[in-house]
Amino acid sequence: MQVDIGNALAAVAEPGVEESALEALDGRVADAHERIEAGRDRDEFGYAALNLPHTADPEAIRTAVEPVSDADAVLTVGIGGSALGAATVTTALGPAGVDHRVLDNVDPAHVRATLDELSLADTAVQVVSRSGTTAETLANFLVVRDAMDRAGVDWAERTVVTTGTDGPLRALADEHGLPALSTPEGAPGRFSALSTVGLVPAAVRGHDIEALLAGARAADTEQSGSLFDAPAYAYGALSYALDERGAGTSVMMPYAEGLEPFAEWFAQLWAESLGKNGGGQTPVRALGATDQHSQLQLYRAGPRDKFVTLVRPRERPERPVPDTDIEALSYLGGTGLGALLDAEFEATEASLAAAGRPSVRIEIDRLDAHGLGELLYSMEAACILAGELYDVETFTQPAVEWGKRAARGLLGGSDSPEADAVADKHRFVVE
Repeated sequence: MQVDIGNALAAVAEPGVEESALEALDGRVADAHERIEAGRDRDEFGYAALNLPHTADPEAIRTAVEPVSDADAVLTVGIGGSALGAATVTTALGPAGVDHRVLDNVDPAHVRATLDELSLADTAVQVVSRSGTTAETLANFLVVRDAMDRAGVDWAERTVVTTGTDGPLRALADEHGLPALSTPEGAPGRFSALSTVGLVPAAVRGHDIEALLAGARAADTEQSGSLFDAPAYAYGALSYALDERGAGTSVMMPYAEGLEPFAEWFAQLWAESLGKNGGGQTPVRALGATDQHSQLQLYRAGPRDKFVTLVRPRERPERPVPDTDIEALSYLGGTGLGALLDAEFEATEASLAAAGRPSVRIEIDRLDAHGLGELLYSMEAACILAGELYDVETFTQPAVEWGKRAARGLLGGSDSPEADAVADKHRFVVE
Protein backbone atom coordinates (compact mmCIF):
# COMPACT_ATOMS: atom_id res chain seq x y z
CA MET A 1 0.00 0.00 0.00
CA GLN A 2 1.22 3.50 -0.80
CA VAL A 3 0.19 6.79 0.83
CA ASP A 4 0.94 10.08 -0.95
CA ILE A 5 0.55 13.05 1.40
CA GLY A 6 2.07 15.65 -0.95
CA ASN A 7 -1.20 17.46 -1.60
CA ALA A 8 -1.83 17.88 2.12
CA LEU A 9 1.38 19.78 2.76
CA ALA A 10 1.39 23.51 3.47
CA ALA A 11 3.18 24.15 0.16
CA VAL A 12 -0.02 23.05 -1.61
CA ALA A 13 -2.97 23.40 0.72
CA GLU A 14 -4.59 25.51 3.42
CA PRO A 15 -4.91 24.05 5.92
CA GLY A 16 -1.76 22.07 5.27
CA VAL A 17 1.10 20.63 7.28
CA GLU A 18 4.61 21.97 7.04
CA GLU A 19 7.27 19.35 6.35
CA SER A 20 9.21 20.66 9.35
CA ALA A 21 6.13 20.06 11.50
CA LEU A 22 5.97 16.44 10.32
CA GLU A 23 9.64 16.02 11.25
CA ALA A 24 8.91 17.40 14.71
CA LEU A 25 5.83 15.17 15.04
CA ASP A 26 7.86 12.10 14.11
CA GLY A 27 9.38 11.97 17.59
CA ARG A 28 5.90 11.62 19.07
CA VAL A 29 5.13 8.94 16.48
CA ALA A 30 8.19 6.99 17.63
CA ASP A 31 7.03 7.20 21.26
CA ALA A 32 3.51 6.16 20.28
CA HIS A 33 4.86 3.22 18.29
CA GLU A 34 6.71 2.01 21.39
CA ARG A 35 3.49 2.18 23.44
CA ILE A 36 1.54 0.36 20.71
CA GLU A 37 4.13 -2.40 20.40
CA ALA A 38 4.28 -2.82 24.17
CA GLY A 39 0.49 -3.13 24.26
CA ARG A 40 0.61 -5.74 21.49
CA ASP A 41 3.29 -7.71 23.33
CA ARG A 42 1.08 -7.80 26.43
CA ASP A 43 -2.08 -8.53 24.41
CA GLU A 44 -3.70 -5.47 25.97
CA PHE A 45 -7.29 -4.82 24.98
CA GLY A 46 -7.42 -2.82 21.76
CA TYR A 47 -3.73 -3.03 20.92
CA ALA A 48 -4.16 -6.79 20.54
CA ALA A 49 -6.36 -6.09 17.51
CA LEU A 50 -3.16 -5.51 15.55
CA ASN A 51 -2.17 -9.12 16.30
CA LEU A 52 -5.28 -10.61 14.67
CA PRO A 53 -3.66 -11.31 11.28
CA HIS A 54 -1.23 -13.56 13.17
CA THR A 55 -3.70 -15.12 15.63
CA ALA A 56 -6.87 -15.57 13.58
CA ASP A 57 -7.51 -19.22 12.64
CA PRO A 58 -8.96 -19.56 9.13
CA GLU A 59 -9.34 -23.32 9.53
CA ALA A 60 -11.52 -22.92 12.62
CA ILE A 61 -13.74 -20.51 10.70
CA ARG A 62 -14.04 -22.88 7.76
CA THR A 63 -14.88 -25.75 10.10
CA ALA A 64 -17.62 -23.70 11.79
CA VAL A 65 -19.29 -22.81 8.48
CA GLU A 66 -19.05 -26.30 6.98
CA PRO A 67 -22.63 -27.23 8.05
CA VAL A 68 -23.96 -24.26 6.02
CA SER A 69 -21.51 -24.46 3.12
CA ASP A 70 -24.39 -25.34 0.78
CA ALA A 71 -26.01 -21.92 1.32
CA ASP A 72 -27.12 -19.74 -1.57
CA ALA A 73 -27.12 -16.71 0.73
CA VAL A 74 -25.61 -15.70 4.05
CA LEU A 75 -27.38 -13.29 6.40
CA THR A 76 -25.30 -11.45 8.98
CA VAL A 77 -27.28 -10.29 12.02
CA GLY A 78 -25.26 -7.75 13.97
CA ILE A 79 -24.76 -4.02 14.34
CA GLY A 80 -21.84 -1.61 14.08
CA GLY A 81 -18.52 -3.43 14.15
CA SER A 82 -20.34 -6.74 14.32
CA ALA A 83 -21.60 -6.22 10.77
CA LEU A 84 -19.65 -3.50 8.96
CA GLY A 85 -16.43 -5.48 8.69
CA ALA A 86 -18.17 -8.49 7.18
CA ALA A 87 -20.03 -6.32 4.66
CA THR A 88 -16.83 -4.50 3.76
CA VAL A 89 -14.97 -7.74 3.08
CA THR A 90 -17.61 -9.48 0.98
CA THR A 91 -18.49 -6.39 -1.06
CA ALA A 92 -14.86 -5.61 -1.82
CA LEU A 93 -14.10 -9.18 -2.86
CA GLY A 94 -17.04 -9.21 -5.24
CA PRO A 95 -19.63 -11.70 -6.47
CA ALA A 96 -19.09 -15.29 -5.39
CA GLY A 97 -22.39 -16.96 -6.26
CA VAL A 98 -23.56 -16.61 -2.65
CA ASP A 99 -25.52 -13.50 -1.77
CA HIS A 100 -24.59 -11.63 1.43
CA ARG A 101 -27.23 -9.63 3.26
CA VAL A 102 -26.92 -7.74 6.51
CA LEU A 103 -29.49 -6.94 9.18
CA ASP A 104 -27.78 -4.17 11.13
CA ASN A 105 -30.83 -2.07 11.87
CA VAL A 106 -34.21 -2.75 13.40
CA ASP A 107 -36.26 -0.91 10.80
CA PRO A 108 -39.21 -3.34 10.48
CA ALA A 109 -39.85 -2.53 6.82
CA HIS A 110 -36.25 -3.33 5.90
CA VAL A 111 -36.17 -6.51 7.98
CA ARG A 112 -39.42 -7.75 6.43
CA ALA A 113 -38.25 -6.97 2.90
CA THR A 114 -34.91 -8.69 3.45
CA LEU A 115 -36.47 -11.86 4.81
CA ASP A 116 -39.11 -11.90 2.05
CA GLU A 117 -36.36 -11.79 -0.59
CA LEU A 118 -34.43 -14.76 0.82
CA SER A 119 -35.07 -18.47 0.48
CA LEU A 120 -34.63 -19.18 4.18
CA ALA A 121 -34.08 -22.90 3.62
CA ASP A 122 -31.00 -21.99 1.55
CA THR A 123 -29.72 -19.20 3.81
CA ALA A 124 -26.91 -19.38 6.35
CA VAL A 125 -27.36 -17.06 9.33
CA GLN A 126 -24.43 -15.53 11.18
CA VAL A 127 -25.46 -13.83 14.43
CA VAL A 128 -22.76 -11.69 16.04
CA SER A 129 -22.70 -10.12 19.50
CA ARG A 130 -19.72 -10.14 21.83
CA SER A 131 -21.88 -9.72 24.93
CA GLY A 132 -24.76 -11.77 23.61
CA THR A 133 -27.11 -9.07 24.89
CA THR A 134 -27.05 -6.42 22.13
CA ALA A 135 -30.71 -5.41 21.91
CA GLU A 136 -30.91 -4.73 18.16
CA THR A 137 -29.00 -7.87 17.23
CA LEU A 138 -30.92 -10.19 19.50
CA ALA A 139 -34.29 -8.72 18.49
CA ASN A 140 -33.47 -9.20 14.81
CA PHE A 141 -32.21 -12.72 15.45
CA LEU A 142 -35.45 -13.62 17.25
CA VAL A 143 -37.38 -12.31 14.23
CA VAL A 144 -35.19 -14.33 11.84
CA ARG A 145 -35.59 -17.45 13.93
CA ASP A 146 -39.36 -17.01 14.00
CA ALA A 147 -39.45 -16.51 10.22
CA MET A 148 -37.51 -19.74 9.74
CA ASP A 149 -39.86 -21.61 12.07
CA ARG A 150 -42.85 -20.31 10.12
CA ALA A 151 -41.22 -21.39 6.86
CA GLY A 152 -40.65 -24.89 8.22
CA VAL A 153 -36.87 -24.41 8.35
CA ASP A 154 -34.81 -25.73 11.26
CA TRP A 155 -33.03 -22.50 12.24
CA ALA A 156 -30.54 -24.43 14.38
CA GLU A 157 -29.22 -26.17 11.27
CA ARG A 158 -28.69 -22.87 9.44
CA THR A 159 -27.10 -20.72 12.18
CA VAL A 160 -23.49 -19.93 13.10
CA VAL A 161 -22.86 -17.89 16.25
CA THR A 162 -20.00 -15.48 16.92
CA THR A 163 -20.01 -14.34 20.53
CA GLY A 164 -18.05 -14.11 23.78
CA THR A 165 -17.19 -16.98 26.07
CA ASP A 166 -20.36 -16.48 28.11
CA GLY A 167 -23.70 -14.68 27.91
CA PRO A 168 -27.17 -15.50 26.55
CA LEU A 169 -26.03 -16.10 22.98
CA ARG A 170 -23.29 -18.49 24.09
CA ALA A 171 -25.81 -20.32 26.27
CA LEU A 172 -28.19 -20.58 23.29
CA ALA A 173 -25.40 -22.01 21.13
CA ASP A 174 -24.55 -24.57 23.79
CA GLU A 175 -28.19 -25.54 24.29
CA HIS A 176 -28.85 -26.16 20.60
CA GLY A 177 -25.40 -27.39 19.58
CA LEU A 178 -24.84 -24.48 17.18
CA PRO A 179 -21.44 -23.94 15.55
CA ALA A 180 -19.95 -21.17 17.68
CA LEU A 181 -16.86 -19.04 17.22
CA SER A 182 -15.46 -16.81 19.94
CA THR A 183 -15.01 -13.10 19.38
CA PRO A 184 -11.36 -12.07 19.84
CA GLU A 185 -10.70 -11.17 23.46
CA GLY A 186 -8.49 -8.20 22.72
CA ALA A 187 -10.33 -6.38 19.96
CA PRO A 188 -13.37 -4.06 20.05
CA GLY A 189 -15.93 -4.84 17.35
CA ARG A 190 -14.80 -2.04 15.04
CA PHE A 191 -11.27 -3.50 15.06
CA SER A 192 -12.47 -7.08 14.46
CA ALA A 193 -12.95 -7.29 10.69
CA LEU A 194 -9.92 -9.57 10.40
CA SER A 195 -11.31 -12.17 12.79
CA THR A 196 -14.22 -14.49 13.46
CA VAL A 197 -16.42 -11.39 13.50
CA GLY A 198 -15.75 -10.29 9.94
CA LEU A 199 -14.65 -13.40 8.07
CA VAL A 200 -17.55 -15.86 8.45
CA PRO A 201 -19.58 -14.64 5.43
CA ALA A 202 -16.40 -14.54 3.34
CA ALA A 203 -15.71 -18.16 4.31
CA VAL A 204 -19.25 -19.23 3.40
CA ARG A 205 -18.83 -17.51 0.03
CA GLY A 206 -15.51 -19.27 -0.59
CA HIS A 207 -13.27 -16.21 -0.53
CA ASP A 208 -9.57 -16.59 0.20
CA ILE A 209 -9.46 -15.52 3.84
CA GLU A 210 -5.88 -16.74 4.13
CA ALA A 211 -4.83 -14.21 1.48
CA LEU A 212 -6.77 -11.49 3.31
CA LEU A 213 -4.83 -12.19 6.50
CA ALA A 214 -1.57 -12.42 4.53
CA GLY A 215 -2.22 -8.93 3.15
CA ALA A 216 -2.77 -7.65 6.67
CA ARG A 217 0.47 -9.29 7.82
CA ALA A 218 2.28 -7.64 4.92
CA ALA A 219 0.97 -4.26 6.11
CA ASP A 220 2.11 -5.09 9.63
CA THR A 221 5.70 -5.53 8.43
CA GLU A 222 5.61 -1.93 7.17
CA GLN A 223 5.04 -0.50 10.65
CA SER A 224 8.06 1.23 12.14
CA GLY A 225 8.79 4.02 14.56
CA SER A 226 8.73 6.70 11.87
CA LEU A 227 5.86 8.13 9.85
CA PHE A 228 8.31 8.53 6.96
CA ASP A 229 8.73 4.75 6.70
CA ALA A 230 5.23 3.48 7.56
CA PRO A 231 2.27 4.32 5.27
CA ALA A 232 -0.32 3.72 8.00
CA TYR A 233 1.49 5.97 10.46
CA ALA A 234 1.94 8.64 7.79
CA TYR A 235 -1.84 8.67 7.32
CA GLY A 236 -2.67 8.65 11.03
CA ALA A 237 -0.15 11.35 11.90
CA LEU A 238 -1.13 13.56 8.99
CA SER A 239 -4.83 13.25 9.86
CA TYR A 240 -4.08 14.34 13.41
CA ALA A 241 -1.90 17.24 12.25
CA LEU A 242 -4.52 18.46 9.77
CA ASP A 243 -7.19 18.35 12.46
CA GLU A 244 -4.96 20.45 14.71
CA ARG A 245 -4.82 22.99 11.86
CA GLY A 246 -8.57 23.17 11.34
CA ALA A 247 -9.42 20.23 9.05
CA GLY A 248 -11.94 18.72 11.42
CA THR A 249 -13.79 16.77 8.71
CA SER A 250 -12.24 13.70 7.09
CA VAL A 251 -13.82 12.67 3.78
CA MET A 252 -13.14 9.07 2.76
CA MET A 253 -13.69 8.78 -1.00
CA PRO A 254 -12.77 5.45 -2.61
CA TYR A 255 -12.77 5.15 -6.40
CA ALA A 256 -14.08 1.60 -6.57
CA GLU A 257 -17.71 0.59 -6.13
CA GLY A 258 -16.59 -2.41 -4.11
CA LEU A 259 -15.09 -0.10 -1.50
CA GLU A 260 -18.27 1.83 -0.76
CA PRO A 261 -18.90 -0.14 2.48
CA PHE A 262 -15.23 0.40 3.35
CA ALA A 263 -15.97 4.12 3.69
CA GLU A 264 -18.78 3.28 6.11
CA TRP A 265 -16.48 0.94 8.07
CA PHE A 266 -13.86 3.68 8.21
CA ALA A 267 -16.44 6.18 9.48
CA GLN A 268 -17.25 4.00 12.49
CA LEU A 269 -13.58 3.26 13.15
CA TRP A 270 -12.60 6.95 13.10
CA ALA A 271 -15.66 8.38 14.87
CA GLU A 272 -16.07 5.86 17.67
CA SER A 273 -12.35 5.64 18.40
CA LEU A 274 -11.32 9.29 18.25
CA GLY A 275 -14.45 11.35 18.99
CA LYS A 276 -13.74 12.04 22.64
CA ASN A 277 -12.97 14.86 25.08
CA GLY A 278 -14.48 17.46 22.76
CA GLY A 279 -12.21 16.52 19.86
CA GLY A 280 -11.82 14.16 16.93
CA GLN A 281 -12.47 14.47 13.23
CA THR A 282 -15.91 13.98 11.71
CA PRO A 283 -15.73 11.24 9.05
CA VAL A 284 -17.78 11.69 5.88
CA ARG A 285 -18.48 8.93 3.36
CA ALA A 286 -18.23 9.60 -0.34
CA LEU A 287 -17.82 7.51 -3.50
CA GLY A 288 -15.86 8.41 -6.60
CA ALA A 289 -16.75 9.25 -9.23
CA THR A 290 -20.41 9.51 -8.16
CA ASP A 291 -19.87 12.18 -5.53
CA GLN A 292 -17.81 14.40 -7.76
CA HIS A 293 -21.27 15.37 -9.01
CA SER A 294 -22.81 15.86 -5.58
CA GLN A 295 -20.22 16.72 -2.92
CA LEU A 296 -17.03 17.94 -4.59
CA GLN A 297 -18.40 21.47 -4.95
CA LEU A 298 -18.43 21.79 -1.16
CA TYR A 299 -15.01 20.22 -0.68
CA ARG A 300 -13.40 22.52 -3.24
CA ALA A 301 -15.25 25.77 -2.57
CA GLY A 302 -16.81 25.48 0.87
CA PRO A 303 -15.27 26.02 4.32
CA ARG A 304 -11.61 25.11 4.70
CA ASP A 305 -12.33 22.55 7.39
CA LYS A 306 -11.99 19.31 5.43
CA PHE A 307 -9.47 17.01 3.89
CA VAL A 308 -10.26 14.31 1.34
CA THR A 309 -8.75 10.83 1.16
CA LEU A 310 -8.85 9.34 -2.33
CA VAL A 311 -8.46 5.55 -2.48
CA ARG A 312 -8.02 3.36 -5.56
CA PRO A 313 -6.48 0.11 -6.80
CA ARG A 314 -3.67 0.64 -9.29
CA GLU A 315 -4.93 -2.28 -11.39
CA ARG A 316 -8.59 -2.94 -12.13
CA PRO A 317 -10.60 -4.96 -14.65
CA GLU A 318 -11.32 -3.01 -17.82
CA ARG A 319 -14.53 -2.65 -19.82
CA PRO A 320 -13.98 -1.03 -23.25
CA VAL A 321 -16.14 1.90 -24.30
CA PRO A 322 -17.40 1.29 -27.85
CA ASP A 323 -16.62 3.71 -30.65
CA THR A 324 -19.41 6.11 -31.52
CA ASP A 325 -20.34 8.22 -34.51
CA ILE A 326 -21.43 11.04 -32.19
CA GLU A 327 -18.65 13.55 -32.77
CA ALA A 328 -18.91 15.20 -29.36
CA LEU A 329 -18.38 11.81 -27.69
CA SER A 330 -15.72 10.47 -30.03
CA TYR A 331 -12.99 11.03 -27.43
CA LEU A 332 -14.56 8.27 -25.32
CA GLY A 333 -14.37 5.63 -28.05
CA GLY A 334 -11.47 3.25 -27.68
CA THR A 335 -11.00 4.06 -23.99
CA GLY A 336 -12.32 2.01 -21.09
CA LEU A 337 -14.49 2.58 -18.04
CA GLY A 338 -11.49 1.93 -15.80
CA ALA A 339 -9.43 4.52 -17.65
CA LEU A 340 -12.29 6.98 -17.30
CA LEU A 341 -12.57 6.29 -13.57
CA ASP A 342 -8.83 6.82 -13.14
CA ALA A 343 -9.07 10.08 -15.06
CA GLU A 344 -11.89 11.17 -12.74
CA PHE A 345 -9.73 10.26 -9.74
CA GLU A 346 -6.80 12.32 -10.94
CA ALA A 347 -9.04 15.20 -11.99
CA THR A 348 -10.59 15.36 -8.52
CA GLU A 349 -7.15 15.28 -6.92
CA ALA A 350 -5.92 18.08 -9.19
CA SER A 351 -9.10 20.08 -8.67
CA LEU A 352 -8.65 20.04 -4.91
CA ALA A 353 -4.97 20.96 -5.18
CA ALA A 354 -5.71 23.83 -7.56
CA ALA A 355 -8.11 25.22 -4.95
CA GLY A 356 -5.55 24.74 -2.18
CA ARG A 357 -7.61 22.05 -0.43
CA PRO A 358 -5.76 19.16 1.25
CA SER A 359 -6.09 15.62 -0.04
CA VAL A 360 -4.28 12.31 0.42
CA ARG A 361 -3.89 9.55 -2.15
CA ILE A 362 -3.99 5.90 -0.98
CA GLU A 363 -3.30 3.16 -3.51
CA ILE A 364 -3.29 -0.61 -3.28
CA ASP A 365 -2.07 -2.89 -6.05
CA ARG A 366 -5.41 -4.57 -6.69
CA LEU A 367 -8.79 -4.85 -5.00
CA ASP A 368 -8.30 -8.49 -4.10
CA ALA A 369 -8.05 -10.32 -0.79
CA HIS A 370 -4.40 -9.40 -0.26
CA GLY A 371 -4.90 -5.73 -1.12
CA LEU A 372 -8.01 -5.47 1.04
CA GLY A 373 -6.18 -7.01 4.00
CA GLU A 374 -3.44 -4.40 3.62
CA LEU A 375 -5.96 -1.57 3.48
CA LEU A 376 -8.06 -2.63 6.48
CA TYR A 377 -5.05 -3.31 8.67
CA SER A 378 -3.37 -0.05 7.73
CA MET A 379 -6.44 2.01 8.60
CA GLU A 380 -6.69 0.27 11.97
CA ALA A 381 -3.02 0.98 12.67
CA ALA A 382 -3.49 4.60 11.54
CA CYS A 383 -6.44 5.02 13.88
CA ILE A 384 -4.59 3.56 16.86
CA LEU A 385 -1.63 5.84 16.21
CA ALA A 386 -3.93 8.87 15.93
CA GLY A 387 -5.53 7.90 19.24
CA GLU A 388 -2.11 7.97 20.87
CA LEU A 389 -1.42 11.41 19.42
CA TYR A 390 -4.80 12.73 20.57
CA ASP A 391 -4.19 11.09 23.98
CA VAL A 392 -7.66 9.55 24.13
CA GLU A 393 -9.01 6.15 25.19
CA THR A 394 -9.13 4.82 21.63
CA PHE A 395 -10.82 1.52 22.40
CA THR A 396 -13.75 2.67 24.54
CA GLN A 397 -17.11 4.09 23.43
CA PRO A 398 -18.85 5.56 26.51
CA ALA A 399 -21.27 7.70 24.50
CA VAL A 400 -22.47 4.62 22.62
CA GLU A 401 -22.92 2.70 25.87
CA TRP A 402 -25.01 5.57 27.30
CA GLY A 403 -27.47 5.22 24.42
CA LYS A 404 -27.61 1.44 24.82
CA ARG A 405 -28.52 1.79 28.49
CA ALA A 406 -31.19 4.34 27.68
CA ALA A 407 -32.79 2.12 25.03
CA ARG A 408 -32.70 -0.95 27.26
CA GLY A 409 -34.33 0.99 30.06
CA LEU A 410 -37.08 2.31 27.80
CA LEU A 411 -37.91 -1.24 26.76
CA GLY A 412 -38.10 -2.44 30.35
CA GLY A 413 -34.82 -4.33 30.27
CA SER A 414 -33.31 -2.41 33.17
CA ASP A 415 -33.72 0.54 35.49
CA SER A 416 -31.42 3.27 34.28
CA PRO A 417 -31.11 7.02 34.81
CA GLU A 418 -30.32 7.25 31.10
CA ALA A 419 -33.84 6.09 30.30
CA ASP A 420 -35.27 8.57 32.77
CA ALA A 421 -33.45 11.34 30.89
CA VAL A 422 -35.63 10.71 27.84
CA ALA A 423 -38.63 12.12 29.67
CA ASP A 424 -36.71 15.35 30.29
CA LYS A 425 -36.50 16.21 26.59
CA HIS A 426 -36.92 19.91 25.93
CA ARG A 427 -39.74 20.40 23.43
CA PHE A 428 -40.47 23.21 20.96
CA VAL A 429 -42.97 21.69 18.54
CA VAL A 430 -44.07 23.31 15.31
CA GLU A 431 -47.06 21.72 13.51
